[in-house]
Amino acid sequence: MYALCILAGIILATIITSRRLTKRGAEPGIVLDVVLWAVPLGIVGARLYHVFTHPDDYFAGQEWWKVFAIWEGGNAIYGSLIGGAIGVIIACRLTGLRFWSFADALAPGLLVAQAVGRLGNWFNHELFGWPTDLPWGLEIGSDNPAFPAGLPEGTLFHPTFLYEIVWNLLGVVVLLGLERTFRLRWGKMFGAYLIWYGAGRAVFETIRVDPSEMFLGIRSNVWASFAAIVIGLVIIAVQSRRHTGIEPSVYRPGREWVPADAEVDSDDTESDTDSLDDGVEGENAHGEPAATSSSRSASE
Repeated sequence: MYALCILAGIILATIITSRRLTKRGAEPGIVLDVVLWAVPLGIVGARLYHVFTHPDDYFAGQEWWKVFAIWEGGNAIYGSLIGGAIGVIIACRLTGLRFWSFADALAPGLLVAQAVGRLGNWFNHELFGWPTDLPWGLEIGSDNPAFPAGLPEGTLFHPTFLYEIVWNLLGVVVLLGLERTFRLRWGKMFGAYLIWYGAGRAVFETIRVDPSEMFLGIRSNVWASFAAIVIGLVIIAVQSRRHTGIEPSVYRPGREWVPADAEVDSDDTESDTDSLDDGVEGENAHGEPAATSSSRSASE
């Protein structure tokens, strides 16, 4: 069920991103060319990040091949962001898309995907938080390997994955509102995503009870959340100074996509070529050679 939740999230993010890109002038379906690179590298990045932030689970005398046993669980969202970003960079180089344009289009869909993927934690009864008496507390069986030792059976725990689902879906509304108000382009929408997700994850991560690598008494994913916030702020600051105008296209110069119907000339419509041919064959009223139109020379 966890795998199905992740797949459902990927599909939803793909649909949302495709629609947003198409509205900005991208070729319909081009998002699939990016997904073919981003998803596999995102999975690899998610696994590598988890392995290196949980070294005792893999490098303390265990069989070496357990590093690749992804079916036993162990994937990290921050690792998937890093690996996925590498995949997007490669795909954008191949397709001619601007990396930041794609990242901006992706941001809301990414939050939706992460929200849907978190449902898998409910099916697995994992990644929950401290004990709580709140009415929405999650009941975990005492036979669950993640059940904290010393607590009585029937103890309720904070459903941290539910908090993250709500936070992510709220983030979609907030980001779309900011985009409409401030016309966030040139990567600033993605920067806002990093700030929003990092801020929420930093809080939810601190109340989780699952083991994690600690640095200076702080969980590794909290440090990663702080880094996401800082990176988001830097992206917005730098891109706001570098690009003050409207983003001209989601494609890099010279790689623009032109719809097929935009190149079709009707028999009832005079084309630039027809006008040029008439001018070359004849002369103007004063017997001088006809001049080439400025629009023709400019298009060349």
